[in-house]
Amino acid sequence: MALWRAYQRALANHPWKVQVLTAGSLMGLGDIISQQLVEKRGLRGHQSCRTLIMVSLGCGFVGPAVGGWYRVLDRLIPGTSKVDALKKMLLDQGCFAPCFLGSFLSLVGALNGLSAQDNWAKLWRDYPDALITNYYLWPAVQLANFYLVPLHYRLAVVQCVAVVWNSYLSWKAHRL
Repeated sequence: MALWRAYQRALANHPWKVQVLTAGSLMGLGDIISQQLVEKRGLRGHQSCRTLIMVSLGCGFVGPAVGGWYRVLDRLIPGTSKVDALKKMLLDQGCFAPCFLGSFLSLVGALNGLSAQDNWAKLWRDYPDALITNYYLWPAVQLANFYLVPLHYRLAVVQCVAVVWNSYLSWKAHRL
């Protein structure tokens, strides 16, 4: 409980910084889970550089993009009724998610040194499956998030659920 209260205080005092650091930390955790539990690399086979890339993407892209998107979404559709939550989820999953996912996969490819042509081919191969998988998980999560969770906690809630999603994305993005 003390850790949760400290997190709440930090979030109240420095919301943007805490959201970005939370996103980076949980992206890194997702990559560690991917490498250790999914890919079974072991400690000797763990690619620390890959984890650092995922942490950097969390802090530099995911946290700012998703946190900023939630603010925009709350301005576009103010309110927390069931209908408002449904509208937000539809806009989130219909507009933001497809663009965000394509950008994320492209950034990972570029940061992993893929040529533009190889990155495009990998995106063409992986994007449809990743987007379909997105639709299995995120609409329900986002509907609950937009209806039940205050704006300043939304990114943290999503990032906690996203530990599993980040493990999948890390595996998908780093699969050759």
